[in-house]
Amino acid sequence: MNKHPWTWVDSPAKRRSAEKDMQTSSILCIDTEYDSFRYFHDKLCLIQIRAEKRSYLFDPLNGVDLSFLAEPFADPAILKILHAGDNDIRLLKRDYGFAFRNVFDTHRAAAILGCHYLSLSTLIHEYLDVDLEKKKKVQRSEWDKRPLTEDQLRYAVLDTAYLRPLYEKLAADIRVRGLEKGAARAFEEITAATWHEKAFDAGGHKRIKPYSLLTAVQKKRLRGLFRWRFQKAREMNRAIFMVLSDQELVNLARVETLTLAGVKAECGFSAERAARFGKDILQILIQQDGLA
Repeated sequence: MNKHPWTWVDSPAKRRSAEKDMQTSSILCIDTEYDSFRYFHDKLCLIQIRAEKRSYLFDPLNGVDLSFLAEPFADPAILKILHAGDNDIRLLKRDYGFAFRNVFDTHRAAAILGCHYLSLSTLIHEYLDVDLEKKKKVQRSEWDKRPLTEDQLRYAVLDTAYLRPLYEKLAADIRVRGLEKGAARAFEEITAATWHEKAFDAGGHKRIKPYSLLTAVQKKRLRGLFRWRFQKAREMNRAIFMVLSDQELVNLARVETLTLAGVKAECGFSAERAARFGKDILQILIQQDGLA
């Protein structure tokens, strides 16, 4: 990655160097890596910023003070370029209270221009004739684990490496086609994006496929288990499916022997899961059956 110099910011000295570079930059290219697969609340794991001289990787998990980013992010004289940056902005606002002004989103710009394929690698190939290798395996890797792998670091650095030249091409096309006003409105929507707590879907249990085959009692059980799973996932900050799968909910709704041993045996629970969830699940089943 010699042609894309970067710094892992893990000390006050490196933070000051990054701050100085950003103070003299008219454009900042921004991206984040977050885990929305394993956690109930998306977990912000990395912040990448390309300034004038180099890229900086900020680790939200190592305690380095990032409050200095508030000034350039809110500065209308500094252009912030992102790609599909809605959720990046939501998480940065949620975790740090940052505000944003003067944003250009390459994903939204390409959509306005009528591009059919909007992935960053596709647009970079189409507009810049550069083949950017973006491995899905790396994208979905565990970004909260330290140290990051060489593949992860390379992926993170390349995410912002070509945003500026891509922006220049897209912005020129928008001007030529007289689409500036529509683009400005779209970018304002992204700038205004805010994070919201994940909402419970009260009717979601009815969309679990075997629902129509359940008895009335089993449907009532499933409803109670479905709500409990959501609440437990939020409490544990784990992805909902990692608490219990839909199929496990259905199996539990069909349990015939209302004892801890029955729940464990009929649903194939491990001893660890039975110990963690067994009493709660049994109580829900008993309550839904009107036996409490």
